[in-house]
Amino acid sequence: MQIGIPAETLAGETRVAATPETVKKFAAMGCEVLVQSGAGLASSCTNAAYEAAGAKVVATAAEALNTDIILKVAAPSADETALIKQGATVLAAFAPHQNDNLDAYVARGLTCVAMELIPRITRAQSSDILSSQANLAGYKAVLLGANEYAGLFPMMMTAAGTIKPARIVVLGVGVAGLQAIATGKRLGAVVEASDLRPAAKEQVESLGGRWLDVPMSDEEKAKALGTGGYAWQPSPEYIRDQAAVVDKAVSNANIVITTAQIPGRKAPVLVKAETVAKMKPGSVIIDMAVSSGGNVEGSKLDEIVITENGARIVGIGNIPALVATEASALYSRNLLNFLAPMHNKETSEIVLNREDDMVRPTLIVDAGTLIYKKPN
Repeated sequence: MQIGIPAETLAGETRVAATPETVKKFAAMGCEVLVQSGAGLASSCTNAAYEAAGAKVVATAAEALNTDIILKVAAPSADETALIKQGATVLAAFAPHQNDNLDAYVARGLTCVAMELIPRITRAQSSDILSSQANLAGYKAVLLGANEYAGLFPMMMTAAGTIKPARIVVLGVGVAGLQAIATGKRLGAVVEASDLRPAAKEQVESLGGRWLDVPMSDEEKAKALGTGGYAWQPSPEYIRDQAAVVDKAVSNANIVITTAQIPGRKAPVLVKAETVAKMKPGSVIIDMAVSSGGNVEGSKLDEIVITENGARIVGIGNIPALVATEASALYSRNLLNFLAPMHNKETSEIVLNREDDMVRPTLIVDAGTLIYKKPN
C-alpha cells in the first residue's frame, strides 16, 4: 500500500501532513511512503530526513497523488484532484461547508475523510486536529497581539513611573482560548474571559484569569449545572446580559482575542461594530475565526483593518501555519493515530472501518458517493 505526501499548494500553507517521525512508523507498518520533494522544508523536515525515515522522495505532485492513501493539510484543489489516483482515500481538513470541489471528488471516486469532523469522544482525542492546532494557535495569537500592540504586557516599575499591565479579553474558552489565557498571564497581562458555558469559569480561574460574570437566575444555574454547561441553551435574557458585560470589557481592553468556531458552520459574531467603535486607539483584536466568517464585525481575511477610532482588527486566517514545525508534528501524529488502529498486520494494508463511530462522522465522500450535506 502506498501513502502519498504532496507539498501543500494553498497560499500561505507551510505545514506538511507527515513528518519523518510518522513516516518511519508508516514504513514500519509495511507501507511505501512517497513524499514530494520539498514538501516539508517550511516545517523543518528535509528530503534527507524523509529518506532516512524510509520514505521515497519523488519529484512531482502527480507521483505523490497517484497513491492509495493521500495525507494533506488543506483539501485538494481542483488541479490536484485531477491528479489523484481514481478511488484513493484522502485525509485532510476539507472545510466541506465552504468547499466547491465536492463534485470533483465524487467524479474521481474518492473517499474523503474530513479530519476536522472527528467527534469529541475520549478515544478520538489523539486524532483531534482541531484541538492540536487550536492549542498552538491560541499561543501564537497572544504573540501576534503583543506584536501589534504598541504597549507592553507586564506591569513595570521604573524610575520614570509605573507602566500598567495590558488588559486582555478572551472570548471563547475552548482549547485555543484556554491557551491564550495561560500565555497572556505568563507574559504578565491581566486576562479576562467569557464563554456561553458557565462551566468554563473554573477553568478560566484555574489559569489565573478573571471570569466575566453574568448574573443568572436560580433556574438558569440549575440548567447549566445539570448539563455540565456544554448542552445548556441560554435564555435570550442571559445572552443579552452577557453581551452587555462583554461590550464593557472589550471597550476597556488593550487586546481582544476571539476564538469561537463551529466545525462545518459559519463562526458566530461575538463583537459588534458598535463595540469596536468604543475601543481605545491602539487596541488590538485578533479574530481567530476570520477564515470561517469571523467573530468580529469588520474583520477581513488575511488583512489588518484599522478602524476610525484607531483599533486594529487582525484577521490572519491560518495561524497554525505560523508555527509550522510544531503544528506539522502534532497534525501528522493526529493522522497516524487515526489510521494506525485500522492497519492489518497480515496484509500491511490500512482499511477504513466505516462502522467505527470515530470514522463514520468524518466521511464526506465515500467511494465516489457524496455523504456530506451542507447546512442551510
